[in-house]
Amino acid sequence: MEKGYSTQAQAYFRGVTAQRKFLVWVYRWMTIGLALTGIIALLVYSNRTLLSYLEQNNGVFMGLIIAELILVFVLASSINRISVTTAIGMFLIYSALNGVTLSAIIAIYTASSVSYALFIAALMFGMMSIYGYYTKRDLTKFGNLLSMAVVGLIIAFFINIFWFNSTVYWVISILGIFIFVGLTAYDTQRLKQIGESVGDLDGNYMKVGVVGALTLYLDFINIFFLLLGISGKRS
Repeated sequence: MEKGYSTQAQAYFRGVTAQRKFLVWVYRWMTIGLALTGIIALLVYSNRTLLSYLEQNNGVFMGLIIAELILVFVLASSINRISVTTAIGMFLIYSALNGVTLSAIIAIYTASSVSYALFIAALMFGMMSIYGYYTKRDLTKFGNLLSMAVVGLIIAFFINIFWFNSTVYWVISILGIFIFVGLTAYDTQRLKQIGESVGDLDGNYMKVGVVGALTLYLDFINIFFLLLGISGKRS
């Protein structure tokens, strides 16, 4: 009997340790990605020549955004076929490109507005990530609903680009914040569940962890962008 309990305890603690290693891996790369984005954004922002070039060439700016979307799609769809090094490299390239596009966006707003949006976004993300980790409530049932909401949000944004209405933009942004705050909790719980099935942090789980880092990165960045759009003061 004691031996059975001992075996169960050992298995439990191995599982907990593996889960923690997995989540540490995820949040480490998310943090590295955000740090790289911030550094690149500041470097480009401080280079007035490069910043002016981005602001005056919409084609280049849109090309960078398209390249980012392609990178996200390729990374997510080919994760089973690429190496850990390639997955990390693609994530870092995406983070760097996002820093370039971010520099042109934050240049529109005052430094205090950017700082405020960044602080509130970090607070929201942190609180919902903690909730997603500790809650006993099953959030998986909200996955499809949140995914459909994101698709609807993207469609609404594109429509509003051509028929712009400030009130509609404000409503879309508020809804978007709620959607990505919800996704933060959902994605955190999903990654925790993936971590529970980790026997060892091998190459496959490392790659899944990189995609997890990208997912949380996108949750945070979108919360930040949406907050900045509705609360930011233009410089």
